[in-house]
Amino acid sequence: MPPWAAVLALCLAVLTLLLLLGPRLGRPWRRAVGARTRPRAPGQDGEEEAAGGGPSDQFGDGREPLPGGCSLLCKPSALAQCLLRVLRRSAALGPAPRSWLSGPHLQTLVHFVLPAGPGPELAREYLQLADDGLVALDWVVGPCAQGRRVTGAGGFRAVLLVIPNAWGRLTRNVLGLCLLAMERGYYPVIFHRRGHNGCPLVSPRLQSFGDPSDLKEAVTYIRFRHPAAPLFAVSEGSGSALLLSYLGECGSSSYVTGAACISPVLRCREWLEAGLPWPYERGFLLHQKIALSRYATALQDTVDTSRLFRSRTLREFEETLFCHTKTFPISWDTYWDRNDPLRDVDEAAVPVLCICSADDPVCGAPDLTLPAELFHSNPYFFLLLSPRGGHCGFLRREPLPAWSHEVILDSFRALTEFFRMEERLKGLSRRRASVLGGRRRWGSLQKREVSPSSSLEESFSWKRSYTR
Repeated sequence: MPPWAAVLALCLAVLTLLLLLGPRLGRPWRRAVGARTRPRAPGQDGEEEAAGGGPSDQFGDGREPLPGGCSLLCKPSALAQCLLRVLRRSAALGPAPRSWLSGPHLQTLVHFVLPAGPGPELAREYLQLADDGLVALDWVVGPCAQGRRVTGAGGFRAVLLVIPNAWGRLTRNVLGLCLLAMERGYYPVIFHRRGHNGCPLVSPRLQSFGDPSDLKEAVTYIRFRHPAAPLFAVSEGSGSALLLSYLGECGSSSYVTGAACISPVLRCREWLEAGLPWPYERGFLLHQKIALSRYATALQDTVDTSRLFRSRTLREFEETLFCHTKTFPISWDTYWDRNDPLRDVDEAAVPVLCICSADDPVCGAPDLTLPAELFHSNPYFFLLLSPRGGHCGFLRREPLPAWSHEVILDSFRALTEFFRMEERLKGLSRRRASVLGGRRRWGSLQKREVSPSSSLEESFSWKRSYTR
């Protein structure tokens, strides 16, 4: 075992011990994300709210109850009704007996700290980008389940693009999602950023928090390899900033049929400025420092590496790495103007299911970290809020996979059927119109001037009835 791995294991063991002793110590270190910038109302207690299983008041309007104490927040539409029917029938949301694994910290630690164990068989492929940088794509090639169902239109296997968290850690749940997706007939592929998870850093440039340029090239390549297969995307934790930035910048040209975000960080700037509870902050910061230590010599011409590795907070680390550069320094405000995952959220044109828990110890209370107005007003965004699950946990008793995985794959299958039915209805209406047009007399077919309103409706064919 290399020395850095032993140090990391020791620090993670100490982190686990501190989190287990947190309730007995009165939780002096726990603070809700956003508490510095958004004071809470008198008498409001986030822990009591999470224990009661009910979301905060701002999520009460338009909230649809679901099994297991969960709820769906969305704008009413035909697509929302389809998703509600699927979630109400889902066995994964059923009430589960309380166990030692129900605590939010244990859910989070089991997910992030414990070794991943035997996962799927991966075939790595390096993709050279336009600026000669490298990203890695891990295609899941085994084990293949017997009698699996084919998911997709026309018998083509749907591709599932999985984006890990922004720290580059390949967690148990990511590998579990890939295994379950392969059993359901998907072709999973994991996207790794520059320098993450063994991907070489061949140029002194890293991918910032919400810069989707590398992901765009990766999706273009995936589309080239599987031109006829539907493409779905799932992100985990802080990696959701990358997926949402991509969907916002590309709009209706994203090639994605549907997307899901597990415990997304939507207010990233406030999240970093407020700071995480210090055990999580130290753990994530240590992981990043260890991952970048092997590239210290390559980065010293563009980054103040001594200051970088002396960083005490995630904000200081992010600001030193991407703002206080030696070549092109920028301000903190400018950085988030370019990296805020919600900067172009109105341009997103695919359904996005966000799965969050009210007891998330990393993101904080939902009323401080989740923009309820986004789900109230945008017909493409759906929030599935669970009373328990931790951060990216949503675990059940072994050997069952995380219930969030089953919900996501069930919703993707429902989306596929919904869009297929929409296309059939459109085809029937076109054929009916052509038949009625053929019955007209030749004398009545006069050349008419097309009105501007009708030409606009034909041009903007991306308007879909299920979002209204």
